[in-house]
Amino acid sequence: MDISLLEEVLANKPGYRMKQAKKAVFSDLVESWQEVTVLPAELRNELEEKCPIRINGETVVSKDGNTVKALIFLEDGSRVESVLMRHKDGRNTVCVSCQIGCPLGCLFCATGKMGFKRNLKAGEIISQVLFFARLLKKSGDKVSNVVFMGMGEPFLNYPAVLEAIRIIKDKEGFNIGSRKISVSTVGIPEGIAKLAEDEPQVNLAVSLHAPNDELRIKLMPAGKQYTIEKVLTAVDDYIKKTNRRVMFEYLMIDGLNDSDAQAVELAGIIKKPLYLVNLISYNPVENLKPSSSVRMNKFKDILEKKGVAVTIRHRFGREVKGACGQLAGK
Repeated sequence: MDISLLEEVLANKPGYRMKQAKKAVFSDLVESWQEVTVLPAELRNELEEKCPIRINGETVVSKDGNTVKALIFLEDGSRVESVLMRHKDGRNTVCVSCQIGCPLGCLFCATGKMGFKRNLKAGEIISQVLFFARLLKKSGDKVSNVVFMGMGEPFLNYPAVLEAIRIIKDKEGFNIGSRKISVSTVGIPEGIAKLAEDEPQVNLAVSLHAPNDELRIKLMPAGKQYTIEKVLTAVDDYIKKTNRRVMFEYLMIDGLNDSDAQAVELAGIIKKPLYLVNLISYNPVENLKPSSSVRMNKFKDILEKKGVAVTIRHRFGREVKGACGQLAGK
């Protein structure tokens, strides 16, 4: 779904045609322009040719039906993975990818092992949301939340991510509020600053995963450039500008970053009013193993006793390899 192509086709048409087209795509969730009978047949045919809205994809569904992973086929033959998470409270969260592969090479991430292929266009990001919106429509549901936590680093494809966010927010787009959109980053200071300026109400999540630079660099090579001190300075500036809580994601990996001493060390750097630590059960890639639930709860208890705000993320997607760190476009 390429909005620029849609605008190009409708450039010389009456203004209401664009509203009709956007309503058809984002509200009525049509899968073919031929369904949009309020548009003249000639225009429908032109749109079908120049701005197709069909999305080719395959899905894998978890046994409980709460997680759906989609493999979406793009026009150039590339493939990208996206995930739908259906929560017990009625929320339907779509986790979108912003790159094919990733250049950052994090030790724990299947996407990073692919290497970097290319950035996604805004329309290719939007197509992931649209794919699941159409799927949910069949059961009378809607997409309620969007998280940029799939394949790739959002701040290394910032223009397309920003454009996609604005389409997601647009009342003539998906009409999803800013506070229901989250962007996850390894902690690129320039990107954090831009997000605070451009979209201050969008949620920010930072992948931390270690209490010190030595371990973090082993897990995340980007940590050499984006040290914890630089990341936290950028986050503090973000909080000053937005007064928004920031979530720090911490994958719990057995025997690597989950000891009592590491919990105490983490508390020493992360105890601030608008900081929230989100402990995540690691989803195995190669030789690394997840921390036990007992170890995760002990780690959480230590942080809480030190005054750190902390939660444990509900597990989604491991069964269909759609969980954190597992997306690989296979």
